[in-house]
Amino acid sequence: MALTKINVKSRSCSSLKKHGSQLNHSLIEGINVLQGLASFERPVGCRELARFLELDTTRVNRLLRTLDYIGLVQKNNDRKYVTGPAMLVLAAQGLCASGVTTKAIKPLEELKKYGLVVAMGVLWHDKVTYLYHSLPDMGEESPLGRLGYFPATECGTGISLLSELEEEEVRGLYQDRDIPGFPEGIESLLSSLRQFREQGYVKMQTHYKTHLPHHSVTIAVNVKGNMHSSIALSGWIPEEATEELVTLLKNKAKEIE
Repeated sequence: MALTKINVKSRSCSSLKKHGSQLNHSLIEGINVLQGLASFERPVGCRELARFLELDTTRVNRLLRTLDYIGLVQKNNDRKYVTGPAMLVLAAQGLCASGVTTKAIKPLEELKKYGLVVAMGVLWHDKVTYLYHSLPDMGEESPLGRLGYFPATECGTGISLLSELEEEEVRGLYQDRDIPGFPEGIESLLSSLRQFREQGYVKMQTHYKTHLPHHSVTIAVNVKGNMHSSIALSGWIPEEATEELVTLLKNKAKEIE
């Protein structure tokens, strides 16, 4: 998976009025550094991480030392950084507090009998991370936390969650940037989001070569409440099955809520 940064700066600008001017930008940068480090599947040095995040090396070094002090990251013998034990503790606590492990697993497991990819994703800025992602006939591999993050505009769960944002915020996320899956630009994306918002669900083609067959169809609906996320089915879905699967997903979303 190619590494791509979470687009924090644009969202911060677009959300300034909503959240007020008293934002702690040091905290924002610290979280950005932590997320950037977690994007790598190998230890990474301070300078490489700074280049990746387009931040000052001295600043990144200071933030990494602080995160190391509280256990969220740790330095190995090669003086490179990896995520620390406190990161795993927060992840476990977050899953427990959100209800994913107690409310979502059973309804999602029940969807596997349809022979399709079953997924549950959450949106952060312009990316989606999959809390649950199960392939047909996957065997004993756990579907929890199996995948990293993907551009929100290239997956059904991401589009579904973006459709709930205000248009001003979506514009801020993609200001002066190419939009994956929408080469015509922001107006094309906003038009699609309006359509899906009115429709009440997302249906789109997806093309992840390593995870889904070519030209697979994804149907996604949002889960409301504290577990704000989107659940989806992907694979070969004939047109006549759409209504049935949408109803099925909406019922499962209510169970999870």
